[in-house]
Amino acid sequence: MGRYSIDAFRAASVQKNDQEEVFAVKSDRFLVVQLDGMVWTKKGSMVSYKGDINFTREGVLEHGLGKFFKKFFTTEGMQLTKAEGEGMLYLADYGKKITILELNDDAICINGNDVLAFEPSLDWDIKMLKSIAGMLSGGLFNVRLEGSGLVAFTSHYDPLTLPCSEKRPVYTDPNATIAWSGDLTPELKTDVSLKSFFGRGSGESLQMKFQGKGFVVVQPFEETYQAGG
Repeated sequence: MGRYSIDAFRAASVQKNDQEEVFAVKSDRFLVVQLDGMVWTKKGSMVSYKGDINFTREGVLEHGLGKFFKKFFTTEGMQLTKAEGEGMLYLADYGKKITILELNDDAICINGNDVLAFEPSLDWDIKMLKSIAGMLSGGLFNVRLEGSGLVAFTSHYDPLTLPCSEKRPVYTDPNATIAWSGDLTPELKTDVSLKSFFGRGSGESLQMKFQGKGFVVVQPFEETYQAGG
């Protein structure tokens, strides 16, 4: 078998049938879900599936009136699809890298555009930063997930986790910020003096300030969002 033969390619890239975990990552860019029940997925993220799986777009009021209005006023939308049944489900999002977290009575906040899939055992809600400036950027709406279960999120390239504390706060570009621990509440700050050095993606001198015991996840990419995305 030659190095570049079809058989060699298949051997290197084929999906093995020995997955035991509910969520697993293949080639850093595919999320493989061993489905036996239901999972929430980002709308449009399904690339393939095997088995008996049905897909249903979430109902307008499926998560209650409060979440409906939050989703309406966030430019990201946080649009979800419900996948139900039994089989193997393959998800991806524009080739972004995928990270899986298992929450055990924990909480984490994730940029709504970066949530790829999560188990229905997790409670979730859309959070908005209390700032008029924050409402101008779709990337500043986030989803808080808490409880016990699996969640997968995406990032451009490898994410970096930064610890923070009361004495050592962390400042980030909103368009490069992916997630943060559930005990943290970010503040939005504007620093005109940094406009030429900070926040190329947003076009503004906005910063997110995290102070307290926890961590912040950033990516080496400033992602911008379009209204109604």
